[in-house]
Amino acid sequence: MILLQVDEKNAQQRFDKYLKRILPNAPASLIYKQLRKKNIVLNGKKADGSEKLQAGDEVRLFFADETYQKFTAVQDVQGEDIICRQYIDAYEKLKGMISIVFENEHILAADKQAGVLSQKSKPDDISVNEWFIGYLLKNGSISPQTLAAFKPSICNRLDRNTSGMIICGKTLAGSRYIGDTIKNKTLEKYYYCLVNGKAMLNERITGWLYKDKASNMVRVYGDIDEIPENIQADTDFIDTSFMAVRFGLNATLVEARLFTGKTHQIRAQLSAMGYPIIGDTKYGDGKINSQYRALGVESQLLHSHKLVFPVTDDRRFADISGLTLETKLPAIFEKVMAY
Repeated sequence: MILLQVDEKNAQQRFDKYLKRILPNAPASLIYKQLRKKNIVLNGKKADGSEKLQAGDEVRLFFADETYQKFTAVQDVQGEDIICRQYIDAYEKLKGMISIVFENEHILAADKQAGVLSQKSKPDDISVNEWFIGYLLKNGSISPQTLAAFKPSICNRLDRNTSGMIICGKTLAGSRYIGDTIKNKTLEKYYYCLVNGKAMLNERITGWLYKDKASNMVRVYGDIDEIPENIQADTDFIDTSFMAVRFGLNATLVEARLFTGKTHQIRAQLSAMGYPIIGDTKYGDGKINSQYRALGVESQLLHSHKLVFPVTDDRRFADISGLTLETKLPAIFEKVMAY
């Protein structure tokens, strides 16, 4: 008999989804059959899989050890979980390019360098997601068994060549809470952008954005009446504030606050306003970019530098209620400002 206890990471999910995660090699039909036969019970009672789990719930699997091992993660000849080892390898490869800004029981905020993927786009990619799971495995926060039941992941994304803060959900409760703050726009997100010349900006700009999937580029329209009728249904409303916060010798550091979060929103809006971000190969100025390449500018100078969490009366998240997290300005920004 196998006894498992539901922890905070796995609370508030359906029992059948939990079982499918901890028994990834077991057919769904077999899981429901074992529930009906009471070979899988919840808190000592028969269950049908629709129950919502709570922290502390006990799950009993009346399986032989060999059967349980067959239905759980695949292991190599040394008995080490292959998938978990790959996560730890990813953590080791990326740990010099990602730093931890904040961590508690439910979430982790990481500061990634430009060039690091938020999540993989191809099977052999490594990203913040793999780094995060590898970090949790390495420090013992999760185990191969708990990973099978709940897979921690990032809650927001940044473009590969955008640096700055990404929030990761360590628990299901944490992931859902951050997801809700992003959805209802109560999580404040601020970015630093470096544009060429003197940009006297202090305004909030709204508009409409259309994404061309074929080119993976977007177009910005200032008014809905400007949008061609054939693409109006595929446009999104965008809302951003821009403020010049510091002037360098030949560049301006601009802070952007996102009120909506659409693909390439900041980059495309600044370009449409006549202030393309330095290093931006999609929406920027090629001549300007070439001038800064000698300084080591290899991508757009866009950095997610500050997050402000909403005030909440949810006791689970009391330590991030109203919390402000900030990161340092990357060295390349300072170098360009002095140029």
